Amino acid sequence: MSEAESDATVVVLDASVAVRWVVPEHGSDQAADLLSRPLSWIAPRLMLTEAASAVRRKVAGGELRAELAVDAVNALVGAVADGTIRLIDDEEFVPSALTLALALGHRLPDCLYLAVAERQGSALATADVRLGALARERGIQTYAVPSA
Repeated sequence: MSEAESDATVVVLDASVAVRWVVPEHGSDQAADLLSRPLSWIAPRLMLTEAASAVRRKVAGGELRAELAVDAVNALVGAVADGTIRLIDDEEFVPSALTLALALGHRLPDCLYLAVAERQGSALATADVRLGALARERGIQTYAVPSA
């Protein structure tokens, strides 16, 4: 790890922000601004699946052409390959995520991001208003990106 990386704030990347990096929509400018900052990005492996699912919904809704959807997902996979995003193994965080989901009455996939942020002592970047509020309630630094 370079000195610049060790000085960077570690941020858990929610799929809602990742999608805004690769598909123009409301909040994409703010998401791009985060990408330009000295932040170190981590995400549970689930993030890629959630991002691909969100992009697929855009195709199904007529908001995005299929070939652009594939390019968008390939860009995220490329960001993992080049080290921009470091994926972490989900399985060690699932029990904590389940505990959070039960306690908070919230979706398990979102709670996975919370569990990672809590255990890693990281911030969270999200465009999900409710997830951001839950993170702040739990004392997690949050980088909020506008939602659609």
